[in-house]
Amino acid sequence: MTYRSAVLAAAILFTAAMASAQDVVPGPGAAEVTLIPGGGIFFVDGDVESSFGNYNVGGAFTYNINRHVGIEGEFGGMLGITQDLTGSVGTNSRETPSTLGYMGNIVFSAPAGHGAVPFLTGGIGGLTMLKKADLAVDVAATFLTSNVGGGVRWYANRAVGLRADYRFLIVYAKDNAAAFFGAEHRHGHRLYAGLVLNVGR
Repeated sequence: MTYRSAVLAAAILFTAAMASAQDVVPGPGAAEVTLIPGGGIFFVDGDVESSFGNYNVGGAFTYNINRHVGIEGEFGGMLGITQDLTGSVGTNSRETPSTLGYMGNIVFSAPAGHGAVPFLTGGIGGLTMLKKADLAVDVAATFLTSNVGGGVRWYANRAVGLRADYRFLIVYAKDNAAAFFGAEHRHGHRLYAGLVLNVGR
């Protein structure tokens, strides 16, 4: 092998190695599924309505238009738990109504050359509160919601990662809502940890 051939072969091998190394850098795929096994949502006191918290489970699907902008749909259940309530229901220990939540969001991801990718997000959606007769929630009611927040996704490899997510939510009032929830605008905080699966590259 001549000197020139050896140099050319070395350059080809180096270029291939660099391309391979770049190809395995962890990061978001074109499409991602987030599984949410655990989290919580907490609604703060209103003028007359009680604060309360529910347990949060669900999932999300994200389509990343490019490295920095994605579109996401979320669906989750907020499971009622027994706690002390005040306000229109008096002061006593009751199980809160369970709710269903669904949102469409825009996700803005920060540039990152490693596995941790911070992001900001916001969008609109709905929240359906299920019936709870002992709190005078006699029919299921659906409310318009908006949210803004952010977090970080950390990719262990090109297939899986973890996600920590915080949202500030507004649930908009309805005239015919039950006294327990929805007669006034409500503000809430949601925090969850999730498992991210890259399903498209």
